[in-house]
Amino acid sequence: MVEEITKEILIDEAELQSRIKELGAKITKEYSKSDDIIMVCVLRGAFIFMADLAREVNLPVVLDFMDVTSYEGGTETTGDVRIIKDLEESIEGKDVLIVEDIIDTGLTLQHVIKMLETRDPASIKICTLLDKPERRTEKQVKVDWNGFEIPNKFVVGYGLDYQEKYRNIPYIFVPKPELYQE
Repeated sequence: MVEEITKEILIDEAELQSRIKELGAKITKEYSKSDDIIMVCVLRGAFIFMADLAREVNLPVVLDFMDVTSYEGGTETTGDVRIIKDLEESIEGKDVLIVEDIIDTGLTLQHVIKMLETRDPASIKICTLLDKPERRTEKQVKVDWNGFEIPNKFVVGYGLDYQEKYRNIPYIFVPKPELYQE
């Protein structure tokens, strides 16, 4: 079924898991002296990545979730960022690691960072699975850990979706345009 809509496999399952192990080791080293780490998953796309990443971080961490959107059922951001679900944990005085699936323009992430900064965390760092630097409009968004830099292509799989489907595919692929273009 998925093969029928796949134009190109961009990152296979083995590449993903290998890179996530590397990221987990780097994050463990960075936070080795921290007692209060909160990994904040930006739902829904990052939940699979964060689950795998959290298992590779060899430190006690608190997991929390935000649901933020700037998309309206398509492939392009609207520019209007909405918080659908906010954090349940206080981040005051704690080290916050925002876990993102993909950074496209950076607009959504910039909005989330500004909002979280008002809550007085000790630090805010960012780990993204995918980065599209050529699309970045918000240049001041600094990514601390980046899984993969990818070209400006529409991608799905491994948490990323098209109309809420294909998140469960264990690799990242470029779908055939007929899937999402009318």
